[in-house]
Amino acid sequence: MQGEDPFDQGAGSILRQPKAVWATAGASVVAFMGIGLVDPILPSIAKGLEATPSQVSLLFTSYFLITAVAMLVTGFVSSRIGGRRTLLAGLALVVVFAALSGTSTSVGELVGFRAGWGLGNALFVSTSLAVIVGAAAGGSAAAILLYESALGLGMACGPLLGALLGDVSWRYPFFGTAALMAIGFICITAFLKEQPRPARKTSLLDPIKALGHGGLASVAASAFFYNYAFFTILAFTPFVLDMTPYRSGAVFFAWGLLLAVFSVLVAPRLQKRFGSLKVLGASLLLLAVDLLVLGYGNHTAAIVCTIVSGAFIGMNNTVYTELALGVSDAPRPVASAGYNFVRWFAAAAAPYLAPKIEEWSDVHVPFVVAAVAAVAGALVVRVRRSALTHEAEALEPKHAAEDGVAAFAD
Repeated sequence: MQGEDPFDQGAGSILRQPKAVWATAGASVVAFMGIGLVDPILPSIAKGLEATPSQVSLLFTSYFLITAVAMLVTGFVSSRIGGRRTLLAGLALVVVFAALSGTSTSVGELVGFRAGWGLGNALFVSTSLAVIVGAAAGGSAAAILLYESALGLGMACGPLLGALLGDVSWRYPFFGTAALMAIGFICITAFLKEQPRPARKTSLLDPIKALGHGGLASVAASAFFYNYAFFTILAFTPFVLDMTPYRSGAVFFAWGLLLAVFSVLVAPRLQKRFGSLKVLGASLLLLAVDLLVLGYGNHTAAIVCTIVSGAFIGMNNTVYTELALGVSDAPRPVASAGYNFVRWFAAAAAPYLAPKIEEWSDVHVPFVVAAVAAVAGALVVRVRRSALTHEAEALEPKHAAEDGVAAFAD
C-alpha cells in the first residue's frame, strides 16, 4: 500500500472516483460530523438539562458502546441484505434518532437516543468503508485515504456546525444532523447501485474469530489504548477549556483540519519514508507528551495542545486503518468489524471515566491516564512489531487482489 500514489492524476487518483463513491464519502462526512457535533455544546447541554459533566459524557458512552457491540452485527446484516440496503438502514436510523435527540427533555432520554444513533452509525460507517474500498478507482490506498478524508472533514465540520447551531439552542445541531443525513440518504439512493453479495454469508462470530489472528489482535489492542487517549481529548477537554460554543467550536474545527491534513497528506508520505510502525509508534509517544502538557499547562497551552493533538490523531487513524485491513487473512469487512469491536469500547469508556477520575482526584489526572494509555498503545506496537510487519507484508499481494467486489462482503 505504501508504494501506491493515490494523488497521481491518472485513473487511480483519489480525485477521480465514481459517483457512488462520492455519494458514500459525502454521507460519511456527515456521519463523522455526528461524533464531534456535541463537543462545543456539552456545557450548554449540561446547563439546559441540569446535568453534571459525567452525566453528559454518557452521550459519548452510550453512542460508542452500542457502536462497538453493533460491529458484530454489521457484517451479518450486510452479507444478507446487501451493502446498499445496510447503508440506507443505518442512515435512516441516524435521521430518526438524531431528530429525537433534539426533542429530549432529560439527559436520560438524550443518552438513550444517542444509543440508537450509535446503532445506525455502526451500520453505516462499517459498511461505507467496505463500499468505498470496493468501488474506488486506484486500489485500497486511494480508497482508505478517501475514507480518512471524509473522517477528517467530518471531524472538523462537526464541532463548527455544533457551535453555529448550538449558539441558538443546543437542540438545533441534532436537527441539523438529521437533515444532512436525510440528504445523504437521498444521494445513496440515487447514485449507489446494489453490490454483489458475498458467496459466503458472514456469521455473528466471524469478527471474534478474526481476532484470533495475532497480528489483527495486536492492532486492535494497540488501537484500544489509543482510542482511550483520543476520546479523552474529544469528550473531556471541552469541560476543561470551558469556552463559549463559538470558541470551543473554533478550537475543534482547527483540530479537525489538522486531523484531515495529517491523515490524508502527511501520514502517507511519512509511511513511505519511515514505515508504518515507526510512524505509529512515534506519533503515539508524541500524543502522550501532548496530553501531559494539555493537562498541566495553562489555558492557552491547553488550547494549543488540543489543536496540535489533531495532527497525531490524523496520522494514527490512517496507519491503524491500513494495518487493520491488511494484517490478517480475514476478509477486509470482517477484519474491520473485529478491530472496531475492540477499539470502540475504549471510546465508550474514556468519556465516562475521565470526568469520574477528575471527581476522584483532580483535573490533571485524566490526562495522565490518557497519556499512559497512548504509551501503552506504542508498547504494543513495539512488542508485536515482528508479527505486524512480517504478516502484513506476506498478505499484501493477497489483499491487493481483493480490491474488487469481494470487499463488499460487509
